[in-house]
Amino acid sequence: MSSGYKVVIADDHPLFRGALKQALSGVGDVATILEAGDFESAKAAIAGNEDVDLVLLDLAMPGASGLSGLISLRGMNATVPLVVVSAHDDPETIRRALELGASGFISKSASMEDIRQAVDTVLGGGVTAPAGIDLGTERDPEISDLIKRLQSLTPQQTRVLGMLAEGLLNKQIAYELGVSEATIKAHVSAVLHKLGVDSRTQAVILLSRIGSDPVQAGT
Repeated sequence: MSSGYKVVIADDHPLFRGALKQALSGVGDVATILEAGDFESAKAAIAGNEDVDLVLLDLAMPGASGLSGLISLRGMNATVPLVVVSAHDDPETIRRALELGASGFISKSASMEDIRQAVDTVLGGGVTAPAGIDLGTERDPEISDLIKRLQSLTPQQTRVLGMLAEGLLNKQIAYELGVSEATIKAHVSAVLHKLGVDSRTQAVILLSRIGSDPVQAGT
């Protein structure tokens, strides 16, 4: 790609965004770096730049609740690789992030060289995770079931679920996505059916289970 890669860095700590920018400066083909300090800005950067090649996403940003933020962004753009960058680098969080569609996971304690290698791997179409960590298998059967159900959602259904989690009404979601309210009602029904719940509230509570886990694990 002659024009170079375009990368979004979504993290609420300016110092860490600076460190990531410094790491990316060592990746030859990265030409444009967009910064987002909160989840709304991250969504705006992805929505406004369809040619983004990579998103580096912090799980604990204002406006995002852990892995549910990852799910929302996957729904917005199912093709752009998302790499989670987090201090919560326990095997459960890493494995769940990858199972929910992340193309990689970078620990905030990683060296500059490790970050560059991880970015290179993902830009080359690969998947990356911290070396030397046994990701194991999901021990919580409810979470395992939930991940399978979330994996069954289409990108548009995933996006609708993310907007439900933000508290948006059907009318607001329809406006945001440029479709009819009837279409959104159909999407919501499909989401509830696939998640095995009866109401929007139950769906959001279910999503928050996977969303808040990493943050709790690190406190």
